[in-house]
Amino acid sequence: MKIKLSILKSITIKIFVFSLLSFQLYCQEMLPFVENYNKSNYQGDNQTWNVSQGNDKAMYFANNHYLLRYDGVKWEKNMLPNKTIIRSILVDGDKIYSGSYKEFGYWHRNDGKMIYVSISSGKKVFDDSENEEIWKIFKFNNQIYFQSFNEIFMYDGKKINKTKLPFLISYCFVIDNQLLIASVGSGVYKMYNYKMSKVKGWEILENNVIHAIEKHQNRTYIFTQKNGVYILENGALNSWKNPLNEILKTAYINVAKFINTNKLIIGTASKGVFVFDLFNNSFININKNNVLMNNSILSIGQDKENNLWLGLDNGIAHIEVDSPISIFYDNSGVLGSVYSVATTENGYLMASNHGVFKYEDNQFSLVPNTQGQAWNIGKMNDKYLIGYFQGTLVYEKGRFSKLNTISGGWNLTKSNINNTYLQASYSGVWIYDNPNDLSQKHIINGLFKPIKYVAQNRKNEIWAADNYRGLYRILYNDAFETIKVENITQKSKITNDFGVRLFEFRNETLFLIQNSWYTYNSISNQLVKNELFNANFKNISDIVAIDENNFVVLQEGLLYHIYVNQNKFVWNSIQEKYYRGKIINDNIKIFKNRNNYLLNLDDGFISLQLKYETKQSPTIKIEAFNNRELVENKSKIKYNSELKIGVISGIYGITKPSLFYKINDSKDYILIKEGIIVLNNLNSGSHNIAIYHFDGSQYNKVSRYEFIVGQPWYFSFWMILLYLAVLGTILYFYYKWNKMRYTQKLVLQEEELKYQKKILEMELKAENELNMQEYEKHILELELQTKSSEVTGKSLSIAKQSEMIENIQGILDSEIDVNKLKSEIKKVIKSNAINKLEWQTFESNLNQIHDQFIINLSKKYPILTSKDIKLCVYLKMNLSSKEIAPMMNISFRGVELHRYRLRKKLRLTQDENLSKFLLSI
Repeated sequence: MKIKLSILKSITIKIFVFSLLSFQLYCQEMLPFVENYNKSNYQGDNQTWNVSQGNDKAMYFANNHYLLRYDGVKWEKNMLPNKTIIRSILVDGDKIYSGSYKEFGYWHRNDGKMIYVSISSGKKVFDDSENEEIWKIFKFNNQIYFQSFNEIFMYDGKKINKTKLPFLISYCFVIDNQLLIASVGSGVYKMYNYKMSKVKGWEILENNVIHAIEKHQNRTYIFTQKNGVYILENGALNSWKNPLNEILKTAYINVAKFINTNKLIIGTASKGVFVFDLFNNSFININKNNVLMNNSILSIGQDKENNLWLGLDNGIAHIEVDSPISIFYDNSGVLGSVYSVATTENGYLMASNHGVFKYEDNQFSLVPNTQGQAWNIGKMNDKYLIGYFQGTLVYEKGRFSKLNTISGGWNLTKSNINNTYLQASYSGVWIYDNPNDLSQKHIINGLFKPIKYVAQNRKNEIWAADNYRGLYRILYNDAFETIKVENITQKSKITNDFGVRLFEFRNETLFLIQNSWYTYNSISNQLVKNELFNANFKNISDIVAIDENNFVVLQEGLLYHIYVNQNKFVWNSIQEKYYRGKIINDNIKIFKNRNNYLLNLDDGFISLQLKYETKQSPTIKIEAFNNRELVENKSKIKYNSELKIGVISGIYGITKPSLFYKINDSKDYILIKEGIIVLNNLNSGSHNIAIYHFDGSQYNKVSRYEFIVGQPWYFSFWMILLYLAVLGTILYFYYKWNKMRYTQKLVLQEEELKYQKKILEMELKAENELNMQEYEKHILELELQTKSSEVTGKSLSIAKQSEMIENIQGILDSEIDVNKLKSEIKKVIKSNAINKLEWQTFESNLNQIHDQFIINLSKKYPILTSKDIKLCVYLKMNLSSKEIAPMMNISFRGVELHRYRLRKKLRLTQDENLSKFLLSI
């Protein structure tokens, strides 16, 4: 019992939630694209009282204290000199008339700025007792009319005429070349030659506040604030018999306007704006519940593209009512992110992360028991297969049924070789070989893993891309039995094979792997790069096929429609504003329905027409600003300053062109985003910007702008003069300083020379003393050597003589015979004589001792012989002639003669002592 109650309670809760969802989603509908601008965009005030487009294609807004100007690129705000609230504006030629509190005049543009000229100031137009504001400006009979609630001021370009009204009015209107004045309580009046008369037959309008009177197709529509719309037709004025009129009576009409030939725009105080289609008597309501920022519409303007501009109680809205683009919004969050959308006979099917939804017969609801992630909707003949995380659903003839429990049907693809359909799912690839009997399905064995994309262009061969990484080639037989499954990216040695995309183009399957395009080479059984697509489609992150000659690519966050014209790819950009921040990456899908294409978004979907059209190059206006000052073409700007270049097309809707630029004749075309080119850090010298319009196949130059960047301030003429002056001063002081240093240096050098001379003298004296000491030491050494030589010679001589004497003494003592004694003595003398070897040894030692003396003597007197030198050595040894004679083996007389000859050779005088002379050498 408890279980049954629990089940009943669960069912009750589900029914309640479903009913609640259905209630919340009721009356969702396809709406034109709306761009909202708030105070953070235009930096102005809340209320926008009037909207108009100027002859310069810029939009002008009476935004409380500001006159706003928007050229599609940037917003400008201007304030009246007296800082009063601007209630009304009117464009007439190059002038923008504006009305304020006790003030009216006109604005004109000069050097990129709006200049205000007062008409009323100083002319005593307003009485001090009056509290007047100009709420409407219009042109009638070549005069400009400024209307307050109590008076009308007429300006013919020179003088002002004033008409004071006897009653309070709402607004004036020009209908059929007549000036109608709507009073607040007593009806509508005509004014002619400053005289007023009440319009007959319009008594029903008494005690009504009239906010608009419009003439359309021979009918006059009168829009009252609280009582809806009245229509004058065939002379009869009656309430508008349309269901919308009852809604308008409670919505409070603020403003109304006919646009194009079939649309009536009504702005209300509490329910937003109504767009009524006169052809089919249908309407859409754009309000805060779907897309507007608030529901109070204060003013309506129309641009040259027949699109709307709304002045709101808080903000500004641009509505592309004449655009082929429409959007399904869901601001409630109930729908969630739409992963796929398809067109049915009565509306749309949507697969989202919140479940499967349908929009049919103007009702939007969640399909029962489909809560959760739904991935894809594919059409198979008259059936719709919906890939759901818990299985596959079928929608046919308004009914839903569960086909199978194949979880996670990501994509459904038709084979290129037969009528077979392939489904990629969480658990691999399924094949439906009979679209009329979907129960006949087969799974590809050997590939039980999440597969996201699948394709087939050859019999018994399937390509499958893993949800994460890897590309598989699957071969199977006619019995759907798997023969072979191979990872072709691994076999092709492609390591970075994450997020593979499959794209079928002209019976060939292409593979997009990390921004590179590949095709399969059946001979090498590997992937090879495709030259055609790699040359034409770089930096592509996603691609979606539409049909044989159309597909969509996502390149660097921007969507492009590609039309294949024979062998050429024609690019058409889809403006980013339609999907900015709303694309579901890796899950872009396009559903084609005749001439419309549905693109899924994360808060709904968009319906657009992708048509190949020859695009005319637009007329481009360039406005460049440097430090908020307009920079004319070929003008100069300061170095290291920012240059903002506005590229203005004057187009706000779907036909806004794709523009690119090249700077200084570079090779790359750079997309101009938001119409602004910002340049910084430019080098000095001339620069040029060329603007190009991309028509889909080629770039056409549409404008050119040149400017000059000045030299840095530190290279200016006056700075160069300053540099020269500073340099001259520095050089002068350097010269003076250098001269002073030079003088000081000379003095120092002179003192230093004196000091160095003194030091040198001291050094020379010390050196001389040292030399003298060395010399004396050397002399002493020579004398020592000489004495040593003498001692050696004399010692030798004495030793020989002593030995000889001893021998002779021995002989004398032993011998008696005289002859024999004589003979023995001779023999002793001969034996005691110095032998030749001993003499040679003596001479060698002698030469070593007096080596330096011999060398100096030989150099100084090269005419001396060896005997002369030997004599000099003996004389230096202070030996006598008697001692020298036996050593030289000559007689005493011979030594004396040799000494005489030596003196001659040494050129000595008789007074000079030979021995002392030789000691000095």
